[in-house]
Amino acid sequence: MRKLLFVPVIHMEPDLGSEAAAIDSKSASLFGEERWAKHKDSVVKFWENIADYFTTVNASPLKVYQDGLPADGALGRKIVEEAAKRGSKNHQIILSLMARGAEISKTEDPSLLQEEYEYITRLTRSRSIPEKTITSARYKLRKNQLTKERDKFVAKTIDETLKEGETGVLFMGSYHNIFPYLPKDIVVKQLKNREKINAYFRELVSGGDGERFEQLAKYLASPYVA
Repeated sequence: MRKLLFVPVIHMEPDLGSEAAAIDSKSASLFGEERWAKHKDSVVKFWENIADYFTTVNASPLKVYQDGLPADGALGRKIVEEAAKRGSKNHQIILSLMARGAEISKTEDPSLLQEEYEYITRLTRSRSIPEKTITSARYKLRKNQLTKERDKFVAKTIDETLKEGETGVLFMGSYHNIFPYLPKDIVVKQLKNREKINAYFRELVSGGDGERFEQLAKYLASPYVA
């Protein structure tokens, strides 16, 4: 039997680079300052609890798979270290696990990551409304299939590198769903249920049911219970 721990990646400001301040301001305007502040607080607690959980996990035989990581070895370590220095809690946790013996694995196909990056770059650099509309339409047409191709590649990578009796951990955005592509002998334990996380983000964006949002925010911020 092989085991895989799943951690949904929820981005914080350090993960967003130079666009962080603009995104923060726009999000507060769109969702309301109080709701957005609640979200940021919940995300901080989410990562604190994830970090606490991994202090209890034996890291020496652990294999780590990371959303957006196109390399392992020295290059993979450099990518993780640079993100951790920028303040990414996700990558700080991985660096801590590596210090205790965990092994990072090349997780994604660089060509697929590059394709998605180019779409996003074109969108952010579009100067005119017609240009932005055309680029957005092309990205929407390709996005679902691109996500599926990435998910299949990640699942294949895990299958090929996670050996019998080993445990891996996958840090991946909740909008990804690699589970249908994993072989049946890999038992998945979700530290936070991806469907609940996706429901949380739908409530955040909709600005609707305040009680439902509070319930899901509480779930997001609560410690993991095995």
